[in-house]
Amino acid sequence: MRTVNELIAQLPPDLQQEVGDFAEFLLTRLPGKRNGELKLDWKGAIKDLRDDYTSVELQHKASEWWGD
Repeated sequence: MRTVNELIAQLPPDLQQEVGDFAEFLLTRLPGKRNGELKLDWKGAIKDLRDDYTSVELQHKASEWWGD
C-alpha cells in the first residue's frame, strides 16, 4: 500500500494544494485544537452534585450521552 505522501506526489500541483487545504481543515476539527486555549468557563458548574455522584458515575453517564 502506498503512503499518503506517495499518492500526493503523483498529483498535479493544484490538486496537491487542495489536499493540503483539506488536511488543514481536518486539523481544525481535532479535539483540543480549536481556537487556541481550552476554555474552562464551565469549571465547578456541577459541584453541588459531588455528594450525589462519583466522577466515575458521571463519566459513564457522559459516555451514554455521547453514544459510546
